[in-house]
Amino acid sequence: MILIGMFDSPFVRRVAVTLNVLKIPFEHRHWSVGKDFELIRRYNPLGRVPTLVLDDGDSLIDSAAILDYVDDSVGPDRALLPRAGKKRRDALRVMAIATGAAEKGVLQIYETVFRPNEKRHQAWVDRCALQMNAALVELERLAEARDGDWLVGDRMTQADITASCVFTFLREALAVGEGACGYPRLAALSQRCEALPAFRAVKAAFSAPGRTD
Repeated sequence: MILIGMFDSPFVRRVAVTLNVLKIPFEHRHWSVGKDFELIRRYNPLGRVPTLVLDDGDSLIDSAAILDYVDDSVGPDRALLPRAGKKRRDALRVMAIATGAAEKGVLQIYETVFRPNEKRHQAWVDRCALQMNAALVELERLAEARDGDWLVGDRMTQADITASCVFTFLREALAVGEGACGYPRLAALSQRCEALPAFRAVKAAFSAPGRTD
């Protein structure tokens, strides 16, 4: 299978980390939604990443759908999202909040990368920043409520992978978590995860998408 997208995207990276954790081999296409838009559209009509091209040529789009497919393919005993009950609900909550924070971070970046200076809307950027930080505050609260090393249960789940990939992305792209208003529990979780081989193997420094005009 082939994973399309750059590893500085938290959505692409959480898929790549998951494949590594589950020891599922894959090829990688280091394609940007800016300069490689038309290449990506050959496999995904939206021109978005991540896109996972299966061995039979079928393409899966959207990281949530891809992760669902991966969990289904390895079976319930190895799946990284808890199968049912409170643990599943807790994990889904963490993942929704984390991906929401990432989406609001991406919108802030795109406002400055793709929109001309005279058309940038600072009130919109400020609103996205408020939503992003509110999500991080909630993730920090959930992390503080846990006694163990992981966000859900006693092992690493998709909640930890997603939260860590998102926090690393936002820290590098928008400098969140720096100074006195940092997120110490999220930072500790991210540091612990980033030290693992599955994370290190798919680490890339953040690079803003290139303009297409």
